[in-house]
Amino acid sequence: MPPKSHDKSETPELSVDLLLHSPSISVRDIYCAGTCKGHSPEEHATATELVFPYRGTYVRHVGRDQSVAEANQVLLFNRGEGYRVSHPVEGGDASLSLFLSPSLLAELSPVSLLVDRSEPTYKTQRLRVDTRTQSLLATLRHRLRQGVAAPMEAETLALALVEHTLGPRVAHTAGGSSGRQRLVDRAKLAIASDLGRRWTLADAAAEVRCSPVYLTQVFQQVEGIPLYRYQLRLRLARALDLLEKYEDLTQLSLDLGFSSHSHFSAAFRETYGKSPSAFKQSALGR
Repeated sequence: MPPKSHDKSETPELSVDLLLHSPSISVRDIYCAGTCKGHSPEEHATATELVFPYRGTYVRHVGRDQSVAEANQVLLFNRGEGYRVSHPVEGGDASLSLFLSPSLLAELSPVSLLVDRSEPTYKTQRLRVDTRTQSLLATLRHRLRQGVAAPMEAETLALALVEHTLGPRVAHTAGGSSGRQRLVDRAKLAIASDLGRRWTLADAAAEVRCSPVYLTQVFQQVEGIPLYRYQLRLRLARALDLLEKYEDLTQLSLDLGFSSHSHFSAAFRETYGKSPSAFKQSALGR
């Protein structure tokens, strides 16, 4: 969940690392312990930002609307907008937050997403992201945390990430009635609670108390992709996060619920265009 300022800060609940700060772009790595399961007190965004969850899950509540924040989404925070946060899934969460100057953000944002272009304000509170966005995000975060990205390279990566994320051929706004969106949200939370589990449609449908056929149809309508592919992207996004911590990629694949290292590598290469080891080399320099 996003903090109240752009400075590095730490509390028992929240840790914020400022990874990049220039006159036009700031990048923060935000860790939240996620101990508060109920709604937090209302906070107000101090700036318009794009927040990319990459680990764990939480829910942001804006008025009567809610968004499940996980690695297949980007959350759009409008300056001055009130919101609350809850953590129905244990384990905490982490997000990368990007602040761009209003002029840059206006230049990169399609008119169709904006209420106000003079000071960019978004119509929706979330967009689904694609696998290219996940790859760019992981590369930016790893290279900044490892200290191998020069400021100009980091700014260029950040701009490419925002431009690609908001592009009209990439951005996907949730569709369907509020009831269907809530059903899909419950399915997301169930799956996110155990990424290593080898879920079946029957398992997921039982969690949300509907038939497998109905869940499949509704999820496709709301998210624009099948539930199985959505789950696969969550697991692979978690792999992007964990690559720096694992020397044994076979163990990583098993921890994430893949049947074998070869299964994991094939899915990773098909999704991100590189093998796990090649991505690790390019992002981390090792």
